[in-house]
Amino acid sequence: MINISRDSNSIFGRWWWTIDRVILLAFLVLTAFGILLAMAATPMVADRMGIEKFYFLKRHLLYVVPSLVVVFYVSALDDSHIKKFSLFLFFISLFFTFLTLVFGLEIKGAHRWISFGGFSIQPSEFVRPALVVITAWMLSEQQKHQEFRGNFLAILFLLAFVSLLVLQPDIGMVAVTTLIWFGQLFLNGLSIILVIFIMGVGICGFVLAYLFLPHVAARVDRFLDPAVGDHYQINRSLEAFANGGLFGVGPGEGIIKKHIPDVHADFVFAVLGEEFGFFVCVLVIIIIAFIVVYGMLKSLKRNNLFSLFASVGLLAQFGLQSFINIASTLHIIPTKGMTLPFMSYGGSSMIASSITIGMILALGKSRVETSPINLIRILKK
Repeated sequence: MINISRDSNSIFGRWWWTIDRVILLAFLVLTAFGILLAMAATPMVADRMGIEKFYFLKRHLLYVVPSLVVVFYVSALDDSHIKKFSLFLFFISLFFTFLTLVFGLEIKGAHRWISFGGFSIQPSEFVRPALVVITAWMLSEQQKHQEFRGNFLAILFLLAFVSLLVLQPDIGMVAVTTLIWFGQLFLNGLSIILVIFIMGVGICGFVLAYLFLPHVAARVDRFLDPAVGDHYQINRSLEAFANGGLFGVGPGEGIIKKHIPDVHADFVFAVLGEEFGFFVCVLVIIIIAFIVVYGMLKSLKRNNLFSLFASVGLLAQFGLQSFINIASTLHIIPTKGMTLPFMSYGGSSMIASSITIGMILALGKSRVETSPINLIRILKK
């Protein structure tokens, strides 16, 4: 029997009384919603593909088990081991991201996936949380040792990853990764001139992507002009929300999901809207927003620059990914093939999101604190 009393000296006991159990509970609730949605959405996809009805559901449940193990393992690490783990994860995942350019599967014109033993892996998913932690590490070291070239090294790590993303291409992930990275640098303290310069580079990058990458231009044009291109999936998605109304048609009773090809992945939120209704959708959004806001508020109380920069970056990444998926499903922004953490089908997404949550829990573990970090002093530097 596992001893989880406060005076327990077991690994699980020490873990249980030091992690943030509120965020852990929120993570488990999202995972439970993911299982419900997999039960509702994946059989339709399997039928269309002519394979065993519960093939994707079984695989989704198979992914849940290692994701729970990953959360426990990563959240049990201390700061120094989080840094080492992130460095290892970054380089090994970056290597496999490079391999996607050579041996990767081409899906919708992009090479983002590589196949191993019947499983497809998107290595870039694992680079993102590692990059956030490494950037926080570099920036915090520069704050402590002014001669350390933390900003320069952070730029090199970013460029190494972004260069491969552009070649895949995955412009959406480039934008998200760069935005989170920029947010960490802003928190570290940037001059207004540098802020304006980086914003200008970002705008130029978007314009160039629109002009020279046809799939980017097509998505933007479809969003701005309903008469341009194919709006089939987004129209069915909006129809699903309208059909679900306030309370939904009931679990398993949705009909629009039969007509959305990516309903188990990019458009899983539409299944939630049709079968569970407006109020449950709002509940899920509140849970996601709570994790982000609650986590950031706690981060600001820590007298640890590395923990602050890393936690804020990881939480922002989690929140931004969730927002992009939900907003795309509701046609608030142009569609982007980005999953909803713990709820969309996909092993790479689930394990990578579990690493993110595990890191957030690890960095937020109870520890001896002195005084909160003076952010005003940092930003003035």
